[in-house]
Amino acid sequence: MKKMSMRTKLFTVWVFFVTNFKRLFRDKTAIFFTFLFPLIFLFVFGGISGHSGTSFKVAVVSSTDSQYYKDFVTSAGKDKILKIDSKINTLKAAKEAMTRGQLDATIIFPANFGQLKDGHPSGQAEVLYTQNGAQAGQAVQGFLQTRYFTPVNAGIIKTTTPFVAVPKQLNDKSLSSFDYTFAGLLGFAILGAGIFGPINIFPELKKMGILRRLHTTPLRVWQYFLSIMLGNAVVGLMTLGVMFAVAMTLFHLKVVGNYFELAIFLVFSIVLILGIGLSIGGWAKNERQAAPLANIVVFPMMFLSGTFFPRFAMPIWLQSVTNFFPLTPVIDGARLIATEGKHLTQLGPQLGIMAVWMIVVYFIAFRVFRWE
Repeated sequence: MKKMSMRTKLFTVWVFFVTNFKRLFRDKTAIFFTFLFPLIFLFVFGGISGHSGTSFKVAVVSSTDSQYYKDFVTSAGKDKILKIDSKINTLKAAKEAMTRGQLDATIIFPANFGQLKDGHPSGQAEVLYTQNGAQAGQAVQGFLQTRYFTPVNAGIIKTTTPFVAVPKQLNDKSLSSFDYTFAGLLGFAILGAGIFGPINIFPELKKMGILRRLHTTPLRVWQYFLSIMLGNAVVGLMTLGVMFAVAMTLFHLKVVGNYFELAIFLVFSIVLILGIGLSIGGWAKNERQAAPLANIVVFPMMFLSGTFFPRFAMPIWLQSVTNFFPLTPVIDGARLIATEGKHLTQLGPQLGIMAVWMIVVYFIAFRVFRWE
């Protein structure tokens, strides 16, 4: 029997790549979990992060119409910190809203607020809060004093300030909460596509006898794996591209890194995580074997690799352990490129860990793969 040339072998890879690619877009369930499911999480966590800035919902009850009170209302209306509920204007209604947790505090301006005393205007606004809302109420009081009253006081009574604090900006970029969240969501999408895809498809193909029939052909495992790797890389980039577009359009994500380097890194990440899915799906004879093993592998990475929660909030010892999870360098690397502008040459630790895992997972995948 004449041996196939390399060109013929690669053509076989291409044929299976096209076949698998078409199969994906004929499967409505696969489309949902590949494209829509990650977007659902993006909208949920994007919405949470988009409203994670410090703000307080307050009511204002006033018995005065002094100019100082009017100036406060005008300034507060332009500020994003104090959110004034204009529908609540009585103390009784404000108290009821605070007990129901609908308000953080109530600011009360008495009738004598802004009247002259000792030759200059003065007044005392009262910040009312519940016992359960003490922290928020005290924060509102401190913000009201420093943000609004201190500048007014300085304009009325000139004082010297022997001790001062001056601001100085660093040139380094900092990350918003959504930046951390988005990088984790990228990892979640890669994790889902790379692992749950093969563990769902392989057992089904074995059950239908398709892989057994393929085994009777000259097709080799590496050809089949390569076609799946190419298909997942293309589909994965499409999924991540949609996520980037939505995040930048709706949640104002700013990508400061190089898009080409980011794409290369994400392809490498997809192929790495896919190796885990190929190992599990290729070994399992049916869904009952694949699903429990996949959960054992996926859940620790999902919750400890920084997917939904920042790793810097974990204990030091746990951070040290999770540094070596396969998904951790994926999320860290994507974050460093997209939000800090790092180059691939600066991701030595992340790429090194990923390369080691790449060798390990594909060695296992080739060793345990079963055609039936």
